Amino acid sequence: MPQRPHRDDVLIGLAGVFGGVLLWTLGLHNNPPFFGTPQWLGLVALAVISGAELLRRTAPVAGLGIGTAAVAADLCSGGLAATLLMYTDLIYACVMYGTPATARRLPRLCVLVTAVATAVPLAVVREPWTLLIGMLVAVFTISPAWTGVLVRNHREEAAAARLEAERTALLAELDRREAVTAERARMARELHDMVANHLSAIAIHSTAAQTLKDPAATEEALGVIRDNSVRGLAEMRRLIGLLRDAREEDHAPSAAPTLGALDSLLEQARTSSPPPPGGQDFVLYDERPAGSAPLPAPVELAAYRIVQESLTNALKHAGPGRVDVTLAHPACGTDGGALEVRVTSPYGGDRPAPRVPGSGTGLIGMRERVTLLGGTLDAGPVPGPSGTVWRVRAALPLGDGA
Repeated sequence: MPQRPHRDDVLIGLAGVFGGVLLWTLGLHNNPPFFGTPQWLGLVALAVISGAELLRRTAPVAGLGIGTAAVAADLCSGGLAATLLMYTDLIYACVMYGTPATARRLPRLCVLVTAVATAVPLAVVREPWTLLIGMLVAVFTISPAWTGVLVRNHREEAAAARLEAERTALLAELDRREAVTAERARMARELHDMVANHLSAIAIHSTAAQTLKDPAATEEALGVIRDNSVRGLAEMRRLIGLLRDAREEDHAPSAAPTLGALDSLLEQARTSSPPPPGGQDFVLYDERPAGSAPLPAPVELAAYRIVQESLTNALKHAGPGRVDVTLAHPACGTDGGALEVRVTSPYGGDRPAPRVPGSGTGLIGMRERVTLLGGTLDAGPVPGPSGTVWRVRAALPLGDGA
């Protein structure tokens, strides 16, 4: 479907017609007619070039071709200033709205036409005044063409700047969304690691309290449930404190847990598990050399959370026996420049365990923590001295912090 002419193009065409008719009526012609051409032909040329103005945006090359023929007829019939002005507008529009190739070639063509219009009369007449012909041609061809080049370049640069600004804004929005997603994932890991241990102990002992008829065992289970409930609430308060505005000094959050708190963590696990032989025993082996440099805070937190989640899984899934927690330093023969964390527990197979909200996400959280530090994590059943065991092994690079 052909495009409708732009409203401004219609107005330019109408203004050119009225102005040209007025000039023709007053007898204001640019030059006398050539070759006996009747002056009324100038009105025909005026109407044609006015119609060509309607094509200045939709088909600028075709409009310029029609306008060139109309200008030639106009010059032969005496010439009208309105026709020449509309022709300069067609040249400008062809550069502005034409293809990039047209915008490059038309100004050069105008320079060539001007050179020919200057050289030919000078060579034929050999009078200095013929140079004025070349100057007039330059005014009506070169000037509008290079004006269109300047305006087009300016518009393209402005459009490129707008696109770059939009791209920058889009990248900033994507970065913001990615940061929000990463922060939500970090908060989810912290929440799971802090609360899952306590909820698992509550689920295990509440099941025991329902099945056992021994009042003493039931009372002991309720005590463990209460203790884990209080600890879980405390951890929740600490997480809420981390999320509060830092200006609220009255609710400053406590420090993040470190490996120095592993003894307390293992003691809590012993409390949550029945004693051997029907339950589990938790033993810590710290093989790091004495006086070693402090670990980076992210490594300390990740190692603590990995041990915490591994103990939670051992309480829920492991069979009776000993659970070994081992910390090793590079000086002890482990991966160079990395802290090694190993948690080995009796393999429980498909032993049923109470399901709590969040079950199954602990291993995912551990992998995310290790990946963020650029380390490695292995978890699964492996052969042991007395049978199959479940081993979690994490290697956490120390970077420049140790």
